[in-house]
Amino acid sequence: MSYLPSKVRCRRLCLSLRADTSAYIFDKTATVLVILFLLASWLLVLVVQLFCLLFLFSRLAFRPVSAPKGATVAPVMGVTVVVCAHNEHDNLLELLPLLTAQNYPLYEVLVMDDRSTDLSDVLLEEMVHLLPNLRYIRIDVEADHVTPKKYALTIALKKAMYPTVLLTDADCRPASDAWLTGMVEPLQQPGTEIVLGVSPYERKPGFLNFLIRSETLFTAVQYLSLALAKRPYMGVGRNLLYRREVFFRHKGFYSHMRVWGGDDDLFVNEAATPHNVAVALHADTFTTSAPKETWADWQRQKQRHLAVGKRYKTGDKVRLGIITASHVLTWVLGLGVGLYVLWLAMSGQKTALLNPLLLGATGLFVLRFGLFWGIVGRISNKLGKQIAPFAIPLTDLILAIYYCFSTLRVALTWRRKQGGW
Repeated sequence: MSYLPSKVRCRRLCLSLRADTSAYIFDKTATVLVILFLLASWLLVLVVQLFCLLFLFSRLAFRPVSAPKGATVAPVMGVTVVVCAHNEHDNLLELLPLLTAQNYPLYEVLVMDDRSTDLSDVLLEEMVHLLPNLRYIRIDVEADHVTPKKYALTIALKKAMYPTVLLTDADCRPASDAWLTGMVEPLQQPGTEIVLGVSPYERKPGFLNFLIRSETLFTAVQYLSLALAKRPYMGVGRNLLYRREVFFRHKGFYSHMRVWGGDDDLFVNEAATPHNVAVALHADTFTTSAPKETWADWQRQKQRHLAVGKRYKTGDKVRLGIITASHVLTWVLGLGVGLYVLWLAMSGQKTALLNPLLLGATGLFVLRFGLFWGIVGRISNKLGKQIAPFAIPLTDLILAIYYCFSTLRVALTWRRKQGGW
């Protein structure tokens, strides 16, 4: 009678051991699969980042740059410099003498005074008698079918004296008296109709200013590199030149006339082709801009820019999405792999089979880290030393965090009607 219970107990023990063994094998297999998935994903985004650095951003980093040739530009083409201003009295007082002192033989400066209430019109009336080549047009009524700045720009393009326009903002300052010459020179390239300029922000103390300069630098890295790769998608209105014919051929801002923002990047996104865009990279062709000084102001500005980006061509959105996602995931997946391997080590689990893959992925990350530091650092030096070389790695990490959270925030909160100028 005692034999049967012993046999049952033995069978139960065997079944229990078998179940424990199966659970152990399953847990180990799941662990291997998870780390393999993380490693494979990390390797993929690292390869994408290496491709961007070596075959895209390097075009900008190693692009030869020559100084503007000044009076040797031939043939001389007339240019209208356009500044749209709304309550910019003090900025106009500083900017207009710099614009009218450009070393270029045939140009005018046209200021669009859009409903200003700070006596800008009085200042402009005085300055047209003191400064050569200066004109201004006063806008007294806000149009109901188009946003204010796009309306002002449209009027400016219609009233411009010359067939080429160079746009800048009232809070910008040209780097030299060769700015106009340097922006016009690329138009001599056959088929060129649009010239993309560079407009870094002023360096000021504080983390916000560092973040603004970092984000502006990497935006320039992307739009200039893609333009050099025959995939232009945007420009910045603080320093942008194009032929009037292009504007009217594409019906101006018709497709987005009620959209706040986009008077620069959405227009370029529509009008640019692989062969009609050039870039101006010499320091004399830059304009320096005053950055936002509060987080709230900067967030409003960036939300508007990111929302406008949703209207880019599909191919441009895909390319930018790949660049941004691979940048973010390089750090996110790297952190995930590192934490998972640390957990495995602390729990006593062996990862010998994964060591070659882990070593390879880590090596690629170090290579990508070094290339980003070198290539983007070289570009930063070329574009006015926006970020010091030693701070490029910090910029790399901060931008990954910024892109992650800002994209999520825009996707979740961009619903309210926008306003402004």
